[in-house]
Amino acid sequence: MTGWVAIAGLGPGSEALVTPEVTAALAKATDIIGYIPYVARVAERPGLTLHPTDNRVELERAQHALELASQGAKVVVVSSGDPGVFAMASAVFEALEERREFAATDIRVLPGITAMLAAAAAAGAPLGHDFCAINLSDNLKPWDLIEHRLRMADRGDFAMAFYNPRSKSRPAGFEKTLEVLREECGESRLITFARAVTTPDLTLRTVTLAEASPDMADMRTVVIVGNAATRRVGRYIYTPRSAL
Repeated sequence: MTGWVAIAGLGPGSEALVTPEVTAALAKATDIIGYIPYVARVAERPGLTLHPTDNRVELERAQHALELASQGAKVVVVSSGDPGVFAMASAVFEALEERREFAATDIRVLPGITAMLAAAAAAGAPLGHDFCAINLSDNLKPWDLIEHRLRMADRGDFAMAFYNPRSKSRPAGFEKTLEVLREECGESRLITFARAVTTPDLTLRTVTLAEASPDMADMRTVVIVGNAATRRVGRYIYTPRSAL
């Protein structure tokens, strides 16, 4: 019996945005591995074992997936959004590098719609020109590196999408981020807060950096900062594709 590992993105929240490829993999799976709320999105059925785990154990999850596949299991490792964007795809390959005995494992990465793209679509087209994505969590990298990347992105005039902007355990980081943005971009730059995108709880708010406050973001929020050309047209926000 030949096992495999599929690393799947469940999209930003709406079941309508789960791709047919991911749906087919879930239907074939014998085991689902992932963070508790993501595993909870997969329906139970006979022959399927769910393996929900807490946060910050990505490498252990990945190793478990490889071990199960070596025993013949058909494993889907689930992430929200896209598995290659601040999610489980990197962890699986890191585990594979450490555990070379699993080098022949059949591994497939199944893309999904990531939250920044869903948030941008809800707002209009704020990522219409060059942009970058930055994870504001300092759990896996120091704040100094985050600040450096923020300043370099600002100076390059990239639009920016921020993941994990603010949590109960990291209340100060987003306040620092806003301070850096105001220093580098000025206070008139547009910033969009998209919370619970593609769900009935969606809230969408665009303000200037002068009006932005840390409490506008939490862990369910994607934050998008425009570049110097980003502007409003009616209720929409967009960044023109023409060069500045």
